[in-house]
Amino acid sequence: MNYQELAFSDAIKEIQEKKGSRSNYSRMEKMSYTDGLTESEIGFIESQDSFYMASYGENEFPYIQHRGGPAGFIKVIDKETIGIVDFTGNRQYISSGNIAKNPNVSIIMVSYPQRARLKLYAEAKIVAIESDSELFEKLKPEDYKFRPEQMMVFKIKAYDWNCPQHITPRYTLPEIKEVFELQKNRISDLEQQIKDLEALLAKKQGF
Repeated sequence: MNYQELAFSDAIKEIQEKKGSRSNYSRMEKMSYTDGLTESEIGFIESQDSFYMASYGENEFPYIQHRGGPAGFIKVIDKETIGIVDFTGNRQYISSGNIAKNPNVSIIMVSYPQRARLKLYAEAKIVAIESDSELFEKLKPEDYKFRPEQMMVFKIKAYDWNCPQHITPRYTLPEIKEVFELQKNRISDLEQQIKDLEALLAKKQGF
């Protein structure tokens, strides 16, 4: 996998040359080969609760769609393949129709607390649930209420990490509650320590 080789067309390289960044990216193209997902990407992907996917339509416009679910709903099948259960939504099927004609998609996953984003080029495939029950068992999220529509499997062709610049940290309610719960417990512990010290002091003073 080499993200730069796949991403940089001749037109892009020409612009890079004009803007003065071509020499740096030329070196990156020669050094950035990776043999599939590493533990870093796998851990990141499996912790996400959403992603954005761009597919290309017959109207010659890209179509960007948000996909979400519980944290961990994106499953890593192997180091070159990820997949999801596609939940029933508005039933427009724009992404499905686009993929039927052109399987090439782009995906971006963003962790706002970590200020990190992962970009992926992939070849997508729509899989009917009844056609592969074993795959469905691998992909279905546990302890989550959903209505399955189909499955989506993505063969990753290349990926790259973006810089954290301009990513504003944002936190979900569960993440905020977890932090405040720790703070609440700490305050309770300190209050109990104060009470214990006051009782000990009172005992020593004969009160």
